Amino acid sequence: MSASQTSSSDVPTLLVKIFGKDRPGITAGLFDTLAAFSVDVVDIEQVVTRGRMVLCALVTEPPPGLEGDLRATVHSWAESMKMQAEIISGLGDNRPRGLGRSLVTVLGHPLTSEATAAVTARITRTGGNIDRIFRLAKYPVTAVEFAVSGVEAEPLRTALAPDAAKLGIDVAVVAAGLYRRAQRLVVMDVDSTLIQDEVIELFAAHAGCEDKVAEVTAAAMRGELDFEQSLHARVALLEGLDASVVDKVRSEVRLTPGARTLIRTLKRLGFQVGVVSGGFTQVTDDLKDRLGLDFAHANTLEIVDGRLTGKVTGEIVDRAGKARLLRRFAAEAGVPLSQTVAIGDGANDLDMLNAAGLGVAFNAKPVVREAAHTAVNFPFLDTVLYLLGITREEVEAADTLDTV
Repeated sequence: MSASQTSSSDVPTLLVKIFGKDRPGITAGLFDTLAAFSVDVVDIEQVVTRGRMVLCALVTEPPPGLEGDLRATVHSWAESMKMQAEIISGLGDNRPRGLGRSLVTVLGHPLTSEATAAVTARITRTGGNIDRIFRLAKYPVTAVEFAVSGVEAEPLRTALAPDAAKLGIDVAVVAAGLYRRAQRLVVMDVDSTLIQDEVIELFAAHAGCEDKVAEVTAAAMRGELDFEQSLHARVALLEGLDASVVDKVRSEVRLTPGARTLIRTLKRLGFQVGVVSGGFTQVTDDLKDRLGLDFAHANTLEIVDGRLTGKVTGEIVDRAGKARLLRRFAAEAGVPLSQTVAIGDGANDLDMLNAAGLGVAFNAKPVVREAAHTAVNFPFLDTVLYLLGITREEVEAADTLDTV
């Protein structure tokens, strides 16, 4: 059989493994040493953990009669660098990966050995193989990404969900591929997501009916009440408030920790960002200006003769409306729906979360966590960035630029 007919799996190769204390020049030194033996590079993998390096190079076998010299030279060079070397003979490249490519992101605070064992065992039981592991962040949570082959994203997500809930960690599973970093539109709910407050409750506090409004709001977010009916009932309690209360409410709004970082990083990386809210344009328009958002849509409180009438104007932004707005924003942004990310916490966000390419339940009610693609249960909104494969280093690089 001629060389051109020989299967790549039959070509003799050497796996050269170098490990020890990391320092500049190790990688260059190894390949400079190998260059003298006219070998070709088939694959390279390098990992550094707490200052210790593992460098693996898969190379073709050297010309006849030179393998012994190669081995001796590599070992001698490694010893001179106070490193250890291991060289293993074999045939061909890495074994072919199974069909199906998924990326599993695990968030823990802390990320325990028990949780890691459970996740990795579950991946194996579903027929998946872990090809690579990479830490995305070490604070404010530990975020680790597993590249998995051999199983599609949806069945793997279903299999891992019970483990995540039991162990108190967050696990996101998305299909691997170029589209993941091309998700160019992120749309968020506002109340209890982008901000820590429920805006209507802030208005209600000025009307002296905060407790009554909060009770209705909680029932609506749990999915126990029709959102539109509950909205009209709550807004009616605001009738007669002086319009000057709008400025007071705007000043009382508290952004969720990590909100500015999330938006700043997304914008620096070329994403478009929008909000949809069952709240009010009197607040969301201000947030859009302050945060540099690309899209914003909400209900509008009617104001006549300087006072709130207890009514809203225009089409109501309810559960179905949020999904429609996500589609509208995506069309305006020129982004396929499969490349959108939606973030929300309440039952009225569910249609939007399920319509998006990735729906994230953020500190959400149980009914939302169970139905969304993935959940984040840490109080930092910027942890969503890790689900998109964005590292803490990239986040900090965006932080060094002008703030939003």
